[in-house]
Amino acid sequence: MHTILSTTTQSAEQPHLIRALGRRDLVLLFVVAVFNLNVVPSIAANGGITVWLWIISLLLFFWPQGIAVIELAHRYPGEGGVYLWAKEVFGDFHGFLSGWCYWTNNMLYVPTVMLYFVGVSVYVLGPAHQGLADNKIFASIASLSLLALLTLFNILGLGVGKWINNLGAIGTFVAAAVLIGLAGVIWSRFGTTITASDFAIPANPKFVLNSFGVICFGLVGLELASVMGDEIKDPQRTLPDAVAWGGILSGMLYVGATLALLIAVGKNVNVLQGIVQAVSHMAAQVGLSGITIPFALMLSLSIAGIGSAWMGGSARIPFVAGLDSYMPSWLGHVHPRYATPYAALIVQGIVSAVLVILNFAGAGVQETFQKLLSLAVVLQLVPFVYMFGALVKFAATESVPKGQYSRVTMFFAGLSGFLTTILGIALVFFPAQQISSLFWYEVWMIGGTLFFIGLAAFFFFVYGRRKAPKERYSLAQDVSPGLSK
Repeated sequence: MHTILSTTTQSAEQPHLIRALGRRDLVLLFVVAVFNLNVVPSIAANGGITVWLWIISLLLFFWPQGIAVIELAHRYPGEGGVYLWAKEVFGDFHGFLSGWCYWTNNMLYVPTVMLYFVGVSVYVLGPAHQGLADNKIFASIASLSLLALLTLFNILGLGVGKWINNLGAIGTFVAAAVLIGLAGVIWSRFGTTITASDFAIPANPKFVLNSFGVICFGLVGLELASVMGDEIKDPQRTLPDAVAWGGILSGMLYVGATLALLIAVGKNVNVLQGIVQAVSHMAAQVGLSGITIPFALMLSLSIAGIGSAWMGGSARIPFVAGLDSYMPSWLGHVHPRYATPYAALIVQGIVSAVLVILNFAGAGVQETFQKLLSLAVVLQLVPFVYMFGALVKFAATESVPKGQYSRVTMFFAGLSGFLTTILGIALVFFPAQQISSLFWYEVWMIGGTLFFIGLAAFFFFVYGRRKAPKERYSLAQDVSPGLSK
């Protein structure tokens, strides 16, 4: 669901990368980056109407996202990410804010992965222990322990290798295949209780509104192409086809997984245990109850791998910002023995842990998951406001387009994506059905959004002002070192 921001500059001494990624490689990469099985249960819990929301989001958000990625990657090839795009089009602060939101959303997203791990892993212990996932003390201890363990592994350099990313990807694919495959068998053998009325707009649609923002959150990931720009074979021809096929496959998997959950357990989907809950129920119907525990074990390891990979990847952003003096310079420290950005990893782990504790102080486990996810959605979508805004700006200011698409295509894709993103951000402020207190939910959402954006402004302007004097002092030292004390 999420991507890793790359560094934004390339030195002249940096070796040229081999262009090894073909169309098939990119299609698989996009599917892995976009398809996020973790968010499907919280969406499916709102019923069949969410299938229509998936289709609307694919047309109005995902298709424009593909155009934006292709256009911006063409204009700024091999430069790496949403930070640079916003910086080049709208200025330094907007670039920093885009990158900052990209990082801080992961501080909220990683705890949701920890909670999801707890909800799935209790199935490994057997049916008698499944209720532990709703126990706040158990869930908090397990989440914080896993968070600390993955932080340690990343500091040691054991959690960021290719193998753990592959573990997460393979586990997600297997889980989706088993879930959708069992749903197909159940439908063919026993039919389904789902009717056309289940796909109608509910009498009280307010709880469904939150799902739209979460769906947009689930569809991000195509901007990963910007990181891989120097490694794509013939990117101007390969990238558009790969984006199209990756989008089609991701959309089919999302819609298929949502329908599978509805077929298996209907609207009574547990947002933490929904996938294993559905597989366990369907497996029992076809006489395969024995697969539940190994399935839960495989999915638990996969979720831990995904969490570890995102912790290691997202910590690169404050690490680079520390080196660039937009954040405290000690964030740019590298461990003397393991050569990892340990300071940034520790800060990220501590902030994520504090957020988990604060939410557990007054909420249940499923509510905590939903609150963290909702605020992560807001921060994740901020960079996409800049991406789509860039398309509109190109269309409005360039009499002759300088990129891949015509002014009309850029305008309508940019406007569609921009309005859909704004709508997704706004609607996620409506509470999901797991939320018990509307007042405290709004305090959390509004206060959290203002807090993180305010921190971005603080770091940029405070450390931005410090950066210029440091550079001038360094230049003076180089020009006349004998004058210094």
